[in-house]
Amino acid sequence: MPSPAPTSIARRAVPLVLVAVLLLGGAIAYRLRPPALPPGIATGNGRLEAIEVDVATKVAGRLAEVNAREGDSVPLNAVLARLDAEDLAAQLQAAEAQIRQARESTREAKAGVNSAASQRRLAQSTLKRTEALVQKGYVTGNKLDQDQSTLQTADAALAAAQTRVAEAVAAVESAQAKAEALRVSLRDTALRAPLAGRVLYRLAEPGEVLAAGGKVLTLLDMNDMYLTIYLPTAEAGKVAVGDEARIVLDALETPIPARVSFVAPKAQFTPKEVETRNEREKLMFRLKLRVEPEWLAQHADLAKPGMPGVGYVRTAADVAWPAKLQLR
Repeated sequence: MPSPAPTSIARRAVPLVLVAVLLLGGAIAYRLRPPALPPGIATGNGRLEAIEVDVATKVAGRLAEVNAREGDSVPLNAVLARLDAEDLAAQLQAAEAQIRQARESTREAKAGVNSAASQRRLAQSTLKRTEALVQKGYVTGNKLDQDQSTLQTADAALAAAQTRVAEAVAAVESAQAKAEALRVSLRDTALRAPLAGRVLYRLAEPGEVLAAGGKVLTLLDMNDMYLTIYLPTAEAGKVAVGDEARIVLDALETPIPARVSFVAPKAQFTPKEVETRNEREKLMFRLKLRVEPEWLAQHADLAKPGMPGVGYVRTAADVAWPAKLQLR
C-alpha cells in the first residue's frame, strides 16, 4: 500500500497546529485576564479632566507683553501679561492734579467762612449796641433797621461760604474717587494668575488690541482634577457625594485615591425622553470622581488632563476594595 504523500500530511497537520495555538492562547488569556470585580463595586470609563480658568482683561487696551507659553507652570499671582498703561497713567496724573486743585479750593472756601463769620460777629455786636442806644433814645429807629439788615446780609454771606466749603470737600472726594478708580484700572493692566496651574492655551499675542473681557490665556488647575463616569440608575442610586473612589489611568498601574464630588440629580441619555421600561433602564447618571488633593500634591507630574482611565466606586459600604485597587 503506498504511503501518504508529504503534502497531504502537511495539510492535515495545519488544522491541528491552529487548534493547538488557539487553545494555548485561550489558556494564556484566561490566566492573564483581569480578575472580576466583586459585587458592590461599579465602574465606568472616562478621561482625567482639570478645571479650566480663563485669564482675561478687565479693561480694554493694547497687549504689551505675554510672559507665559503653552505648557508653562505658573505660580499663584504671577504676572502673566500686561496691557499698555500709558493712557491710564496720564489720566491718573490729571486726576491727582484735580485733587490738589480741589484741596486748594477747599482751603480758600474755609478762609471765606472765617471771614464771613467775622463779619457776622461784627454785625451782631453793632446791632446790640444800636438796640441799647435806641432804648436810651440816643439814636433813631432808622439806624436800628440798617444794623438789622447788615446782620441778615452777614448771615447770608456766612451760609454761602459754608456751602462753598461743602462743594469744595465734595470736589476733593470726587477727584480722589476718580483717581482710585484709575489706580485700580492701572493695576488691572497686569494680568495675574488666579491660581497655581499650567498654561493650556495662549490666545493672544503682544500688539493685539483687546476689548474688556478679552481672553489672553487659559490655565488648568492642576490641584483640582476629576474623572467623569456614567452609571446606570440601579448603581448610581447607591452612590453618594463624599464616597470613596478609585481611578486607574491607562498609563499608570497604581490606583489613584479619589472621592465622589458630584452625582447628577437627573439621568441623561440619548434620547433624553423615553417611555418604555427597557429604555428607562438605559438611562445613565453622571458622576465626578475628584482626585484627592494630597495625592496630586505628591504626584504633580504623573497625572495629566486628557489621560483615559477607569473609575471605580463602591455601591455597598461593607465591600472591601480588591487587591488591584488597594492603595500603595
